[in-house]
Amino acid sequence: MSSHRRRRRRWLRWGLAAAAVVVVLAVGVPFVYIHFIEGAAPAPLSLKVASPSASPGQAAADAPLTGTWTVAAGSRAGYRVNEVLAGQNNVAVGRTTAVAGHLTIRQQTVTAGAFTVRMATIHSDQSQRDAQFDGRIMDVATYPTGTFTLTHSIALAPVPATGRIRTYHATGNLTLHGHTRQVTFALSAERTAAQIRISGSIPIKFADWDIPNPSFAGFVTTQNHGVLEFLLVLRRP
Repeated sequence: MSSHRRRRRRWLRWGLAAAAVVVVLAVGVPFVYIHFIEGAAPAPLSLKVASPSASPGQAAADAPLTGTWTVAAGSRAGYRVNEVLAGQNNVAVGRTTAVAGHLTIRQQTVTAGAFTVRMATIHSDQSQRDAQFDGRIMDVATYPTGTFTLTHSIALAPVPATGRIRTYHATGNLTLHGHTRQVTFALSAERTAAQIRISGSIPIKFADWDIPNPSFAGFVTTQNHGVLEFLLVLRRP
């Protein structure tokens, strides 16, 4: 065999080995980062498992429901989107505590409710993702808030006992990215002696609100939808 042919084979072996290293790095580095460095995504916002319910007499001793309840400390809202990061499945989560709003109850019916989130305060664990969210995706400088306004009353009867979680359905207008759409979604609510706690999630198809798909430069790809999730703690003023 000539020396020229041996050199060609040697370079071919080196080229194949280098290509294998590139493939391993392209797959392995994101895998290690997502699963061992970044860690699992935060769990969805939800109420804790209900404690044993109180008796009807105990529930009646709680503060009356009628009146206006306002968002208090402990409230959170944000997004959850499934993404593929360099070939690895990942869940992108961004959240904020900058939530304001109120809920009005008359006897055993929720008659009004309105909530606002400051979009620029929603942050994930990645500054690059946040920059895309603030600029290209949600354009928070132009559309600084996201809002939800209840348009249909919610019947609470029979009012659940203290500590018992119950599911209701809410219908209202959701405004994101300068567009308003009517949405209906399930929520979970729990009454305590001094609070009402509400959690839920709203499916969001990006095109319905003219939100650009979060996919970026072929490196990150996402589905065409995500979830807006929230946990509200409400107290009487």
